[in-house]
Amino acid sequence: MLRVALTGGIATGKSYVLGRLRERGLPTIDADDVVHESFGPGDMTTRAIAREFGDEILRDDGSIDRTALAAKVFDDNSARRRLEVIVHPMVYERIAAWFETIDGPIGVASIPLLYETGHEADFDRVVVTTCSPEQQIERLLARGLTSEQARQRMAAQMPTAEKTNRADFVISTDGTRAETDAQVNELIEKLREGRSRQSSVDSRQS
Repeated sequence: MLRVALTGGIATGKSYVLGRLRERGLPTIDADDVVHESFGPGDMTTRAIAREFGDEILRDDGSIDRTALAAKVFDDNSARRRLEVIVHPMVYERIAAWFETIDGPIGVASIPLLYETGHEADFDRVVVTTCSPEQQIERLLARGLTSEQARQRMAAQMPTAEKTNRADFVISTDGTRAETDAQVNELIEKLREGRSRQSSVDSRQS
């Protein structure tokens, strides 16, 4: 199976591209969804975070209050690293387990901080979404962030240019949805072609 990672900076169109890949029939998983599920009441990740940051980051139902947690870690590099030590290994473990359940030639995992966490080697191909910084800010403002908050979140991630330089495939989302869709369709063709070639090599080696 071809294990594909989809990544990119904040507000560069990852969710849209992942949705289009899913609509075209590729199995997909989103690291953000994995984190959201792991923040539920009783989850071992929730318990570990509560031990580290205190019960004040819990909602009445025992789940993580993401707003309260963000307030503790966003401007505190040490706290953010402590949270990452808990969350990132869990995310990659669950994504790896998900790949084992796929009955198909290609699976795609959307992982926003793939390069920042140094896990790109876990995957056969990496796809990066990109757009202009101005477009990122416009999209973040539409989500309710202030201009300062938008720039802070963009600055906290690896520069998009570095990600695109390291990627196997790049999808630009600056244009229309139709233009993005055309790039997604081309990507799927290339992934399937790459999988076919990989299978041929595997068969010759066996």
